[in-house]
Amino acid sequence: MPRLRNIIVLLLIAGTLWHFYGETFEHSGFQGVMNEMRTDVNEIRENPKVIATIDTIKQEIQLLAGRMKEEQNDNELEAEPAPEKPELDAPAEQSFSIYNVEIGDERSEVEAQVGEPERSSMNEYGVGWVTYHENYQNFFMVAYNEEEKVAGLYTNQDLLTSTHGITFDSSRESVLNTLDEPLKAIRKGLVQYQLQDDQEYNMFLIDNNYVTIFYDKHENNTVTAIQIISGELEQQKEKYFAEPSEELKEGFEYQLFDLTNAARVNHGLRVLTWEESLRQTARNHSQDMADNNYFSHTNLDGQSPFDRMAEDDIAFKMAGENLAAGQPSSIFAHEGLMNSLGHRENILKTEFEGLAVGVAFGADNQPFYTENFLTK
Repeated sequence: MPRLRNIIVLLLIAGTLWHFYGETFEHSGFQGVMNEMRTDVNEIRENPKVIATIDTIKQEIQLLAGRMKEEQNDNELEAEPAPEKPELDAPAEQSFSIYNVEIGDERSEVEAQVGEPERSSMNEYGVGWVTYHENYQNFFMVAYNEEEKVAGLYTNQDLLTSTHGITFDSSRESVLNTLDEPLKAIRKGLVQYQLQDDQEYNMFLIDNNYVTIFYDKHENNTVTAIQIISGELEQQKEKYFAEPSEELKEGFEYQLFDLTNAARVNHGLRVLTWEESLRQTARNHSQDMADNNYFSHTNLDGQSPFDRMAEDDIAFKMAGENLAAGQPSSIFAHEGLMNSLGHRENILKTEFEGLAVGVAFGADNQPFYTENFLTK
C-alpha cells in the first residue's frame, strides 16, 4: 500500500507540472522548464500576498496541531479509568465524617484505609494539611495534632456522611433548618471576630468542633465543601490571621493549587500542572499589593497580568489571573473565588494547562493570593 500511494503521488505531481509547464517543455525542453520554474519561485517568494498567505497557513497548521494535541490528551484522559468512590459509612463517634475519617481517629488508621499522602504543607493552625487523592479524585485533607490524631478535615468532593443527613446535595436552607443556629463570631483571646454573612458559608460549633459548610451560589446554593476543625486546634490559633512565615506562604500556595485541581476534577476537567517558572511572577504581584495596599489586576505601573508575564519571559498562548485578599486561608480564598463568576470561569477553563500561585502577607498579617493560569 505505501508503494502504491507513492506512485499515485508522483503521478499527481507530474500531471500538475505538465499542466503548468507542458508547453514550455515542448519548445525549450527540460532546461527551459527549470529556468521558468526558478523565475516563478522567485516571484512567488517576493509576492506580499503569498507571504501573508503562507504565514496564515502556518498559523492554521499550528492551531490545528494544538487542537489535535488537546484531543489526544482528552482521549488519554477518557481512557484512564477513574478510581472508584469509596463506600461511605455513617459516622461512628462524631456528627460528620469525610472518607469514613472522623476527628480523633489515629493517623495509622487513616493511612491503612487510604494509603500514603500526596503532599503535606503548613496551614494557618501551625500544623500540616496532609493531602490524600488519586490524581485529585477522592480528594480530602487531614490535619494531625502532635499525637498523630485527626484534628482537622476538609473536602470539596462528595465524600461526606453525617448523622444529620447533610450531603453535597443539601441546600443552604436545609442545612440551616437542620442544624442549630450558626456562629456569628469567633473569639480569639479577648477579641471577637465577626464572621461574614454573605451566604457563601456558615460555621457551627458541633461536638466541640468548628464545622464550616460552604455553599455554591452557582449550583443552587448546595453544599460544595466542608471544613471541620477540633476545638483544641482552633484555640491554638491566637488571632484570626496566622503569623506569616515562608513555610506558611508556600503552604497556602500549594493548597490553593490542590484545591483548584480538585474542583476541576469535580467538573470533569483535566488537572493543571504546577508552573514553577511562573510562581515568582505571582508572588511579586501579591507582594506589591501587600506592600502598597491596593487590590487590582493592574499594578501601580499600569502593567496587566500579561505585561508582567511577558516582562518575566513567560511564554504563553493564553493566560488568566485570579486575585483574593483578606481570607484567613487558601480554603476560604478558593471557595470565595468559586462563587465569583469571572474567577470561577478561570478555574474551570478547559483550555488552561498550567497554574502557579503566589502569596504575600500585608498589614495585620492578611494574606494576598495571586493565581496565574496559562496555556503554552
